[in-house]
Amino acid sequence: MLRTALWLALPRVHAAAGALWASPRLREQYPAYLAIMHGLVRSSVPLMKAAAEGCSSMIAEGCTPMIAEGSAPAERGAPLLAEYLRGHIEEERDHDRWLLEDLAVLGVGHPDALLPPALQEGVAELAGAQYYWVRHLHPACLLGYMAVLEGCPPSADLVARLPERTGWPAAAFRTVASHCEADPGHLRDLIGLTDSLSLTPEVSVVIARNAGYTAVRAARLLEGLALQPRGDDPPVDPPGMS
Repeated sequence: MLRTALWLALPRVHAAAGALWASPRLREQYPAYLAIMHGLVRSSVPLMKAAAEGCSSMIAEGCTPMIAEGSAPAERGAPLLAEYLRGHIEEERDHDRWLLEDLAVLGVGHPDALLPPALQEGVAELAGAQYYWVRHLHPACLLGYMAVLEGCPPSADLVARLPERTGWPAAAFRTVASHCEADPGHLRDLIGLTDSLSLTPEVSVVIARNAGYTAVRAARLLEGLALQPRGDDPPVDPPGMS
């Protein structure tokens, strides 16, 4: 089910990312792209900790959070999921600091200041919703979110060309380069994990729904970034507002 959701949902994300990387305004847009990524990545470890703690509660209490009506027996896969999350926490730790260091190379000290309210709200809508999925549906719901974020890295060839295309120093692309190498393996591991968790059909459905939710909103963030006016252009009112 997760594979199907990714097959249906990821093309829009890939299209939005491809348009960004091919944009003639990439030099101008790249700092804001890093700011968006920082907003998401700084939430990654806290989200995985919340999901791992949810697994521990399931094991201790012998039941899952509410799914539809009533509760289900604790999943046999809860210890395996908790182990995976704790290992991935260590792999992702300090990546938000990496992004701040990349932004510092560009002369940016406060990434949130680069994002207009609409993009800040998009980050909050995407990352913030995960706490609801994890705490009120099932800790494994986070896998749908993680699968989308791990499923859209740029290619190594593209990343190698970015300094020349943008004029920014190679040091500004450290985090992007690291993820283009690591994320494909992470996605394979995550898909393999879902196959071994013995999840109920209800939980499998909400994981897939979360993948679709995440993909749509991640694409909107990238599309919204492309629509931002140039730094030297006046803001453009949305249709019907002028």
